[in-house]
Amino acid sequence: MNLRTSDDMSRLSIRRSKGLTLIEVLIALIVLSVGILGLATLQTASLNFNNSASHRTQATVLAYDMADKMRANRAAALAGDYDIALEDPPPACAAPAAVGTVAAQDISSWRMALACRLPQATGSIARAGDQVTLIVQWDDSRGQEAPLQFQVTTGL
Repeated sequence: MNLRTSDDMSRLSIRRSKGLTLIEVLIALIVLSVGILGLATLQTASLNFNNSASHRTQATVLAYDMADKMRANRAAALAGDYDIALEDPPPACAAPAAVGTVAAQDISSWRMALACRLPQATGSIARAGDQVTLIVQWDDSRGQEAPLQFQVTTGL
């Protein structure tokens, strides 16, 4: 008859579970690594969304700024001096031209502000009576989708 004592039993259970804690630690490290990768992905998406929101804010501010300039020079705006189409390709960021009429200077400075503050940005202004539609177009997709547009219609 072979009877085992409690010391023999504890030694036997230690031998059987020798690698178990190492496997548990490895699994915990894998779970932690996946969680950290998920957080990094979430942070990257958050940065992209914040960048996109910043571009939308800039487009809104620039469109309303141009509308205010047109209201300040209402006679020229009603005469069609501010009517412009979207440029293709968009203008490059450079110093605006300081020659010509007030309307020409406003348009030049607006287009340069668009080009300098937004990626691949351009704008258009279309008038119908005393209503004016301003469109700001920019590429927010990093070349993967069609350009985004912000459009506002306002009275002069």
